Amino acid sequence: MTFNRRNFLKTSLGGAAFAALGGASIVSCSSTAKDKPDEATKGNVAELKLSFQEGIAPGENLNEKFDYMENLGIVGFEPGGNGLAGRVNEIKQSLKGRSIKVSAICAGFRGFILSTDESVRNEFFNSMKEIIAAAGELGSVGVIMVPAFNSQTPAYPHTQETRNFLCEQLNTLGNYASAQGTTIILEPLNRQEAFYLRMVADAASICRDINNPSVRCMGDLWHMTGEETSDAGALLSAGEYLQHIHIASRKRRSMPGEDGEADNYIAAFSTLKQLNYDKYVSYECGCQGDRRIVLPESVKLLQEQWAKA
Repeated sequence: MTFNRRNFLKTSLGGAAFAALGGASIVSCSSTAKDKPDEATKGNVAELKLSFQEGIAPGENLNEKFDYMENLGIVGFEPGGNGLAGRVNEIKQSLKGRSIKVSAICAGFRGFILSTDESVRNEFFNSMKEIIAAAGELGSVGVIMVPAFNSQTPAYPHTQETRNFLCEQLNTLGNYASAQGTTIILEPLNRQEAFYLRMVADAASICRDINNPSVRCMGDLWHMTGEETSDAGALLSAGEYLQHIHIASRKRRSMPGEDGEADNYIAAFSTLKQLNYDKYVSYECGCQGDRRIVLPESVKLLQEQWAKA
């Protein structure tokens, strides 16, 4: 039987979610991005640009947190997306005159894109549009999103038709992000957290098939520890689509370094250098000890491993 994508969208998934962001052209998931110049031929621009999520640095307010971060040489700030639109001016004022920039925006949307409930999908699109617009105002590299967590049900099954639908919706969302001067970033998670999209290569293949410069992916070294056979292989599979990195200790998802010898990121860093990666490596983790003691040691460890990579 020949698959009719438009009929599938009309009868199985509904058109409202697709129309929520405007009438962008439908993209085929079987399409292939045009060949790009070999990254190895370009000048090496890779550098370790460390970023903290909002809860990482000690401090009672943003100014105290940013003072602490600047003293450590942290150049990126990753806020959450929930309520971000109402915080744009606060964040801008707190960053004025500083070396710190907004890196990625960590989720914060409501609903989810693969819900079988049209109202839930619409809630996702409406909240994502709000976050994306705020991300653009802040000069963020992109808004992180997950297609569906395990706890989010009912969801469409893991089929080719669902993948086609996801690609079409992401293309529309990417067009909106492009208009705002930012991107959307797909984050693969481990199987305990998400049934859909666990491997970096899978996220990268979606980006490739959509072929939209504002649809990108990321690697989370905590999730990758449980799902990938190789940091280097996973990051190489992302290639030009790699837009962001999350980092945590390998065993307990604490500060890098708190799990001792397990916290070795040299292979990952070497691959980032090979890819001329010039975006952020952002802390997404807890802390077992005193942050004011652990954080400087953790940052030093990553800087040393970057130098060795």
